[in-house]
Amino acid sequence: MRLVFLGTPAFAVPTLERIVEAGHTVLAVVTQPDRPRGRGQNPAASPVKEAALRLGLPVYQPERVRRPEAVEYLRSLAADAMVVVGYGQIIPQSVIDLVPDGIINVHASLLPKYRGAGPIQWAIIRGETRTGVTTMRIDAGLDTGDMLLAAETEIAPGENAVDLGRRLAVMGADLLVETLARLADGTIVPQEQDPAQATYAPLLKKEDGLIDWRQPASAIHNRVRGLQPWPGAYTTFRGQTLHIWGSRQGPDSPKREGHRGRGPGCVSLRPLGVACGEGTLELLEVQLEGRKRMSAADFANGQRLSENEILGEPRT
Repeated sequence: MRLVFLGTPAFAVPTLERIVEAGHTVLAVVTQPDRPRGRGQNPAASPVKEAALRLGLPVYQPERVRRPEAVEYLRSLAADAMVVVGYGQIIPQSVIDLVPDGIINVHASLLPKYRGAGPIQWAIIRGETRTGVTTMRIDAGLDTGDMLLAAETEIAPGENAVDLGRRLAVMGADLLVETLARLADGTIVPQEQDPAQATYAPLLKKEDGLIDWRQPASAIHNRVRGLQPWPGAYTTFRGQTLHIWGSRQGPDSPKREGHRGRGPGCVSLRPLGVACGEGTLELLEVQLEGRKRMSAADFANGQRLSENEILGEPRT
């Protein structure tokens, strides 16, 4: 097929590579403009742009894909279809109408569950044990188009969003190539999504990472796993921000009483744990504001923690 590929993050790179390996003609790779990154805030290419240049593919970086000049450029390519993976902009109807075989999206959930910008993160945060990838034809809605193919996988108990994202990226790449082949030979029957089964995975915000120690340890552990790499799960310690990068559920404790009968947020030592609304959360890896990541044991020793320490702001 003659294709245009639209994508930006690292999650999209395996799909672009598999399309090329499968022998499809990629007429152009459309990705977001270079954005400031790092301490120097110098413009940096997206992972997809870096992959496209490595593969020798032409790159187009419009500020807005809906602008007339961008639409006309895409029209001039006369592609059979477009593939979208995490592009980062809503695709307007004026672009959808350009290609006879439609625009095919790889979405990192089992649609119609977890429509939206953060399906991997929210699936973990909400305690799902299974997820997957779905290919769909884009329409004017938010992840509401007809489903083409899906592949399912388990979420491992300790798996975080970064690790799961890497696995789903490879699954999505394979599924997209299979989708293109089966569209070409006419063996896919598109399926409408059931709106009654839809759930949403909104764009993550900084405040999503703030830990409420009154929640069960299981819910906080899921938040630690799901909010990586950004914004991360965090609390406060002696007036500073403390990120929790690694955790596991500790022993159960009486409901709403916290560890050893003390309130949520109370610290216990050996191993370093925090009382929650139900159960305790054992801390494995932390990062104090302005410091490097370190093991919880090194943190406890370095800060000379005592059993009466409290994490988190006092809550009423």
